[in-house]
Amino acid sequence: MAAQKINEAHEHIAKAEKCLKTSMTKWKPDYDGAASEMAKAAVAFKNAKQFEQAKDAYLKEAEYHTENKALFHAAKAIEAAGMMLKDMKRLPEAVELIEKASVMYVENGTSGTAGMALDRAGKLIEPMDLEKAVDLYQKAASVFENEDRLRQAAELLGKASRLLVRLRRLDEAAVSLQKEKNMYKEIENYPTCFKKTIAQVLVHLHRGDFVAADKCVRESYSLPGFSGSEDCVSMETLLAGYDEQDEDQVYRVCNSPLLKYMDNDYAKLAISLKVPGGGGKKKKSPSAPQGGAGGAPPAEEDDEYEGGLC
Repeated sequence: MAAQKINEAHEHIAKAEKCLKTSMTKWKPDYDGAASEMAKAAVAFKNAKQFEQAKDAYLKEAEYHTENKALFHAAKAIEAAGMMLKDMKRLPEAVELIEKASVMYVENGTSGTAGMALDRAGKLIEPMDLEKAVDLYQKAASVFENEDRLRQAAELLGKASRLLVRLRRLDEAAVSLQKEKNMYKEIENYPTCFKKTIAQVLVHLHRGDFVAADKCVRESYSLPGFSGSEDCVSMETLLAGYDEQDEDQVYRVCNSPLLKYMDNDYAKLAISLKVPGGGGKKKKSPSAPQGGAGGAPPAEEDDEYEGGLC
């Protein structure tokens, strides 16, 4: 079966080369025909699991489409070549080709397709290179923002924000979250704005910037439905406990379902938050009478909370 597909691919390559030949009666190469044949060759190589040859065929297809001024089809072929590199586990090279394709999509006026391609590239590279994934998600968000597609832009910024938290690039995460929140406010998705306020507070407190955390909550009072909401009350309680160095109060808020079941990166910020000068863990008083033989050792009391959410 594989040998048959490889032979089929070579037949299509021969036809493509024939399309490019000129003669006395054919003055210009038939780039459209050549591109079509190379696309068929690429599919045949792919079906035969010959991914390197399939990649080369897709790149040739892209070259012929470019000569024919068909940028969209050229970009599609380059992205397909990137997918062949993905199948060969050569992810950085795959991402490089997808980025190249995204630039061509933008030049062609199909920015939405560019944004989706960059998002796909981010997902590909995220397991091995978080920093590159952040860059790709931010680029994708920018593309959608320029098209006034704010929901998609905000979702992609959300991916970038979470990865910035994971990378402990908290200053950049704070900026990203603010931009994300502004977009959700513009499209009037206020419940999501409330969640972004919680994320902002956690990030700012981990940065050691209580003033910025407090400002985020105060600014959110202008959002319809925020004042008096569970999100609002929790953040007011957290900030009061943090400011007063009340370890118990901070612990209760940070280990409440509202925070523990946020996106994992923010949940980890919550359970690891320490009050200034404190140890960050709830200090639980022994329930048994002092001096009683049946009292549990203090170490076992602490173990109940060891490890937090994870």
